Amino acid sequence: MQPMSPAAARNLWIGSMTFASVATTLVLACATPFPALAALAALYVPRKAGIILMLAAWAASQAVGYCLLDYSLTTQNAGWAVTLALAAVAALLVADRTVSALPNQSSFAQLVTTYIAAFVGFKLVVLVGAVAMNAGYGAFTPEILLRQFVRYALILGGLRLFQLLLESGGLLRR
Repeated sequence: MQPMSPAAARNLWIGSMTFASVATTLVLACATPFPALAALAALYVPRKAGIILMLAAWAASQAVGYCLLDYSLTTQNAGWAVTLALAAVAALLVADRTVSALPNQSSFAQLVTTYIAAFVGFKLVVLVGAVAMNAGYGAFTPEILLRQFVRYALILGGLRLFQLLLESGGLLRR
């Protein structure tokens, strides 16, 4: 069996992470783990591929929401969709910058720090969207933020485990 080209490996990685994020969206209804995806992408693929992942995960989550979870076609929902796309890309860019700032840290420390930065970047853009639409402030209570932070961190652990399984099975290479 011939080894996979770097481009094919990147595409498989993006596809597998998008698939995993769709699964979490279905299970948790409107909870695509953008900060977790951003942290992994910043560590494991080039920035351009990371942006592609974030937009693919966003598009997949929108498709799941509108086609399977019966999201309403409203102006406000369209505003939230745009906000989430911007927040997803912002999370990736913040995570990518964080990885660049931590070249001598262990991979675990990089993953944790990058996740925290991606979460903060994601939530700041969502907060800007909430202010612009004058809606959604309830998602910023300390209890909800903590619950989301922990939920996405657990998903990050699951996604990293999924990635390790794909690597050990020979489907992905580092």
